[in-house]
Amino acid sequence: MKIVIAIIIFSIIILFHELGHFLVAKKCGIRVNEFCLGLGPTLFGITKGETKYSIHLLPFGGACMMEGEDGDSSDDRAFANKPVWARIAVVAAGPLFNFIMAFVFSVILIACIGYDKPVISGVMDGYPAQEAGMQEGDTIVKMNHKNIHFCREINLYLYFHAGETVDVTYERDGKETQVTLTPVYDEESGGYYVGFYENNARTRANVGDSLKYGVYYTKYWVDLTFESVRMLFTGKVGVQDMSGPVGIVKTIGDTYEESKTDGMFYVFINMLNISILLSANLGVMNLLPIPALDGGRLVFLIIEAIRRKRIDPEKEGMVHFVGMMCLMALMVFIMFSDIRKLF
Repeated sequence: MKIVIAIIIFSIIILFHELGHFLVAKKCGIRVNEFCLGLGPTLFGITKGETKYSIHLLPFGGACMMEGEDGDSSDDRAFANKPVWARIAVVAAGPLFNFIMAFVFSVILIACIGYDKPVISGVMDGYPAQEAGMQEGDTIVKMNHKNIHFCREINLYLYFHAGETVDVTYERDGKETQVTLTPVYDEESGGYYVGFYENNARTRANVGDSLKYGVYYTKYWVDLTFESVRMLFTGKVGVQDMSGPVGIVKTIGDTYEESKTDGMFYVFINMLNISILLSANLGVMNLLPIPALDGGRLVFLIIEAIRRKRIDPEKEGMVHFVGMMCLMALMVFIMFSDIRKLF
């Protein structure tokens, strides 16, 4: 069952990403030859109008195959023959649809279980928060230049900025106060602490709250993904810490097994939360300026828009091909790393 759930989640997220490309391509008058879910041999396909809709054997992946996308075509409706801004819109639509999906799922999640206000439940004796005069019930508004909307964002910020001095703005009785806290290193736990406890109690949300905090929650996962990528490029985490489809399926399976003892409602909530994470993650990763990804294609299109001249398609195609080979090699490495972790 858990494998089926993982496949369904992957399929929905990938399908919605490709749907973004598909709908905007159609809107821009671009011919779409095939819209498919999955990779490898075709299991089922039906042609409607000019487009073939198909399902392929391997459930991880999908594509919106447009006329003239990666080659020359004399068709006026080919991707390459459309204005550069139309092509930019088509390429950007995939990641944008992932963010839209993450937002919709976030709204549903918050409407179901509410949200965790960034209110502290107490302070630790002798730590900077107590010395600065912070108290139970204070609401954290900002940490340095980052606005805080959820309790979980407090720990996340301190984790990504471990040991750094932080200007904390908090609200008490309608009045905002700013204090500067320098984290203290605890040798026993090996971590840095400013000395306050977070209150993870949830606040019920009405329709307006669900929409507003749905935006904040989507942004939370987008920020988390960007920070994780930053740590990867700065060497704070390694490639071995990344997870591919195998690792994600295991995470989904473990979460399902732990949740089902509490009832199907909790299974639904946890699967929804994972879907938000994966959708936001896919949106961010696809926008990275890496050849073969949407972000890499956008780089070439933006350069074309600036210089008003298209880059040699053969050279661009070679760059994307090399990028794809590197990504495939990385995915194979991550897959074997995930399999090793299973044993």
